[in-house]
Amino acid sequence: MSAAQLSRIETGRQPYTQDLLEACAGALRTDPASLLMRDPSDPEAIWSVWDQAKPGERRQIVEVARTLIKTGT
Repeated sequence: MSAAQLSRIETGRQPYTQDLLEACAGALRTDPASLLMRDPSDPEAIWSVWDQAKPGERRQIVEVARTLIKTGT
């Protein structure tokens, strides 16, 4: 893939394929959904917190989120 092709895909002037999306995600060590939904420049986004959390902290984040969803508070 050329830089020009990648640029066209990034700007929406050329469609991407599922295979390309999965290959890019693999190269970037992420999942395809993250490439489509995340704004990496948003420091306040939940994934920024998640990415910085240690494994034990991630378990706590999940439990807090579940409690918030369950109780609505």
